[in-house]
Amino acid sequence: MARRNDHTREQLISLTLETVKRFLDEHSYHELSLRKIANMIGYVPSTLVNVFGNYNLLLLHAVAQTLDELSAEAKAVVTKSQDPNQALYELAYCYHEFAQRHPHRWQLIFEHNMNGEVLPEWQSARIDNMTGMLEHLLRTLAPARSDTEVLQASRVLWSGVHGITLLSVDDKFFAAEPIDGKELIENLLSNYLKNW
Repeated sequence: MARRNDHTREQLISLTLETVKRFLDEHSYHELSLRKIANMIGYVPSTLVNVFGNYNLLLLHAVAQTLDELSAEAKAVVTKSQDPNQALYELAYCYHEFAQRHPHRWQLIFEHNMNGEVLPEWQSARIDNMTGMLEHLLRTLAPARSDTEVLQASRVLWSGVHGITLLSVDDKFFAAEPIDGKELIENLLSNYLKNW
């Protein structure tokens, strides 16, 4: 077993989160435990509790890392697009494609539960950043809409894209022919925006 002084606190955080990330490349987080992570990095579970606070917060840090990666990809596709309408589609496609590439990490984002604890501000800010991108694009497309209307439209679109993505990742469309989630997203956005 590694001793506490083998790594700095920052190195241990990085090593732990990188180990969780690699594990989630192939396996569900349901197969993880504090003891399993500690064994994979050569530490005892109590060391990870000292660093992260508890297992729940350790997983929340893994969620934060995933959200940071998704956010960076989303910003890149939105920035690249000159047209806000096209940027909205690209943002939705990016969300879907990220989930397809990283299904276990993406699922952890939405299945992680704080179990009654308050969501830390650093995590709330990440969520606000992601939803803020969508709201900004909608405000640009429809500047006459109120903040309430923009907020509601953003949640309708996000919910729809999220549902399509969830069914795509889990392959739960229950259709005889393969269904392309990206085509469904395009259908959803074009029909919603036409009527909004």
